[in-house]
Amino acid sequence: MTVRYEPLVTESLAKQVAERIRGSITDGRLKADDQLPTEEELAQQFQVSRPTIREALKRLAAQSLIRSRRGPSGGTFVNRPSQEEVRSNLTTATALLVSLGEFSIPEILEARQDLELVCVRHAAQRREESELAVMRAEIQTQEMSTVSDIDFCASDVRFHRAIADASHNPVLQFAMFTVIEALQPIENMVVFHVRQRDMIVKQHKKILTALRERKAAAAAQAVTEQMEYLRARFDEAHELRRQRISA
Repeated sequence: MTVRYEPLVTESLAKQVAERIRGSITDGRLKADDQLPTEEELAQQFQVSRPTIREALKRLAAQSLIRSRRGPSGGTFVNRPSQEEVRSNLTTATALLVSLGEFSIPEILEARQDLELVCVRHAAQRREESELAVMRAEIQTQEMSTVSDIDFCASDVRFHRAIADASHNPVLQFAMFTVIEALQPIENMVVFHVRQRDMIVKQHKKILTALRERKAAAAAQAVTEQMEYLRARFDEAHELRRQRISA
């Protein structure tokens, strides 16, 4: 497919070239596996230098939007990213936004609760024994007195990932990936030293029991209980930090 581009007339040429081509990909004019014109052809279309085109293509490759292939049948092609690639990029971007102060812990907890309530309602009806087995195994890990804080937090993440998987809704699973893989560990770093492990385990057991018995309302109540507990622990951690700073 041939897409024609108008010449650029303002600054940040490489960025603009990348944005133009990216727009062609996101609006469907360029589809997965379509081949882009050569550097020389793109330079002529945009009326810029080939180094500017190379810089623009590097930007697009860094976003996993294009890929290059050498050889007689080589060239630059629109990428068909895997879910794992998209999830990895999304997790990295989300963690960066948190570090920049774009998301607060209360906002993260609120979004997590709303999404997880949807997940457990579906999971109560759709869960399979394999997903319940994962949750049971993680609870057993969390009950071990010798497990480190890092391993406990990792197990906590895996437990909630299993809840999302049990929803058997790919869109929910994808949305929860960011919350679980990028945001939940950040929550854990803030509250792990003030939360009680046995309380988390107790709440996890309630969720597991409700899902095993296919009781959606009970599962939702257990999730709500855990989120309220974590909010209280965040407030406690925040106050302790404030006191240390003012001391």
